[in-house]
Amino acid sequence: MILNNLQPAKGSVKTQGKRIGRGQGSGKGGTATRGHKGAKSRSGYSRKVGFEGGQMPLQRRVPKFGFKNINRKEYVGVNLNKLQELVDAKKVKDTITLDVLVENRLARKNDLVKILGNGELKAKLNITVHKYTATAKVAIENAGGTAETI
Repeated sequence: MILNNLQPAKGSVKTQGKRIGRGQGSGKGGTATRGHKGAKSRSGYSRKVGFEGGQMPLQRRVPKFGFKNINRKEYVGVNLNKLQELVDAKKVKDTITLDVLVENRLARKNDLVKILGNGELKAKLNITVHKYTATAKVAIENAGGTAETI
């Protein structure tokens, strides 16, 4: 090892870019690569997000469609086959409430729950949730259970 060939381990030193604005000798002094005059050459310049030099910006050129209802209620759907799986796994006996669904991670505690009619229900269940589809309600009652709303 000789002092003139010492160098740091590969990848340990991040090389900085060219140092601009550090005098004429650096080759990047004077205007510091900003060019002459104009807003971009001044300190404190900041352009608006999405500004395209006076051209109509993309977000104003693209047409807008539809409308968002701010009063919309979002329901978490739970299918009948999921309820049957809970019964088969012996996680529920005869009653299903929002608390039971939260315990089994089919919903969260502040969610509105709607029972959907996909799948087959064989067990007699007393279900208490926010909403039911027509087919789900019929299937629950045909199995001998009850469908109550909160």
